[in-house]
Amino acid sequence: MNDEVATVNHAKDTLIDLGIRFGPRLLTAVLILAIGLAVSRWVSRWMAGALNRRDLEPPIRQLLTRIVWAACILMFAVMALQNLGVELLPLIAGLSIAGAGVALAMQGVLSNVVAGLSIIFGKPFRVGDYIAIAGVEGVVDTIALFNTTLAHSDHSRVVVPNRKIVGEILHNYGTVRQLDMQVSAAYDSNIATTVALIREVLAANPRVLADPEPVVGPVGFGESAVAIAIKPWVSVPDQAAAAGEIHAAVLAAFRARGIVMPFPQREVRLLGQ
Repeated sequence: MNDEVATVNHAKDTLIDLGIRFGPRLLTAVLILAIGLAVSRWVSRWMAGALNRRDLEPPIRQLLTRIVWAACILMFAVMALQNLGVELLPLIAGLSIAGAGVALAMQGVLSNVVAGLSIIFGKPFRVGDYIAIAGVEGVVDTIALFNTTLAHSDHSRVVVPNRKIVGEILHNYGTVRQLDMQVSAAYDSNIATTVALIREVLAANPRVLADPEPVVGPVGFGESAVAIAIKPWVSVPDQAAAAGEIHAAVLAAFRARGIVMPFPQREVRLLGQ
């Protein structure tokens, strides 16, 4: 019984001694970390405000802001460890070994980060561009270190890992698209008049861009009609709406001018009846 009491008393004395020796240092270290978090938030917000006044892409601003935040946190963490009397050189060596192991285990993640940096600083596309890559396409919504998000007109999102983008063939449409439409006119129609009428329809549509100039002209001869291509340029958000409006307007204009769009016909003759 006396041995147990002695053990408990010894443990209490040890804890009290440790509290007296390391308690103030621990409290100081916690205070340093708390101040570091507050300072890091303030500095990162100030940095974000300063970068917003610069002509920089959003991913670059976000990356620089995070780097500044991490640098501030690291500086205060080192101060806190030094206050606790931690030897930093052995700690750095241990972290280096652990970092090498983590790097081997996270090769895919790290390749996404490297590819993300390549995209951010190489700028093969920007936020708002319409691109086609890795079998998918859409408007670039966000560019992050790990992935790039594309937005579709149906409000869906496609998240593409950055390593799937770098090194692949990229089709960047920019902020405009050329519609690929076609209409048919009967062979006895005046083609010049028909083309001029289509151009009038395109000029009357506010979604169609005047520059570049729309491409309109005959592109082939069908079995019962002349095929006329209609390829106007529109802004990416307007492509779906513009296609529907142009189809409806061309149909109405053809009916008003008496231009016939013949449907395919077959003449069948039965011999020997």
